[in-house]
Amino acid sequence: MAIILKGAEVAEQLNSSTIQRVEKLKEKGVSPCLAIVRVGDSPEDLAYAKSAQKRCQQNGVEVMSFALPVTAEQDELMKIIEKINTSRVIHGCLLLRPLPKHFDDEAIRNALSPEKDIDGITDVSLAGVFSGANRGYPPCTAAACIEILKHYGVELKGKRAVVVGRSLVIGKPVAMLLLGENATVTICHTKTQNLPEVCRNAQVLIAAAGRAGIIGRGFFAPDQVVIDVGINVDENGKLCGDADFEAALELVGAITPVPGGVGTVTTSVLVEHVVSAAEKSVGM
Repeated sequence: MAIILKGAEVAEQLNSSTIQRVEKLKEKGVSPCLAIVRVGDSPEDLAYAKSAQKRCQQNGVEVMSFALPVTAEQDELMKIIEKINTSRVIHGCLLLRPLPKHFDDEAIRNALSPEKDIDGITDVSLAGVFSGANRGYPPCTAAACIEILKHYGVELKGKRAVVVGRSLVIGKPVAMLLLGENATVTICHTKTQNLPEVCRNAQVLIAAAGRAGIIGRGFFAPDQVVIDVGINVDENGKLCGDADFEAALELVGAITPVPGGVGTVTTSVLVEHVVSAAEKSVGM
């Protein structure tokens, strides 16, 4: 039976460290602050904004919310981003995406200062992830995968890691973060030939294709560590990951659950990035 890599334990450790850092910042008169920017009222955006705000409050980080109706024009959003860029009291920005179709996503996300881009959405931040340069931050979900692996003592140096998914939100950046830990990384996708065989050869498997149950019984191997990033809804209306969790339990060495895995850690990483940005703003 596989070990279940629960996110709560990882999040608790991150939160404990973050709270101590927030206290030190406040001793210097600096109160870390996150701006949450939302266009429209999609249930997904509202849920994530609520989760991020709750985590910030638990860690002593302030939150400023900026909400626009779905009918808003691009220049209205640009003005908010400019306000955030020039603010001395806002240290990080979470821009909830995808934006409505009439917005130019590329122009808007790249208008955000990389120093305040705590979720790795700007081209500068992503370039930093790919080059290893210390500017901006990686996407929080990708960073959460690495935090889980490190917390549970999963050795990455020299290990065969397979990432199923190639998005700029998770797949590509988590592959680069794994490479930075000296893993040997293969990036796959739904059109990869012999995908089950490639996945079975992995010692660490990151499931990030965004399709419920796409990683099935024939993809797993003994002693394999599976990080399931997928958040999907199955035919019964229940949350599930990209991996067949029940099948994996019988076959692999360890796996993250959905829910209760990567998503639990993501908001803690988000808050840690805000605190890090606040520290950099005062030279700490």
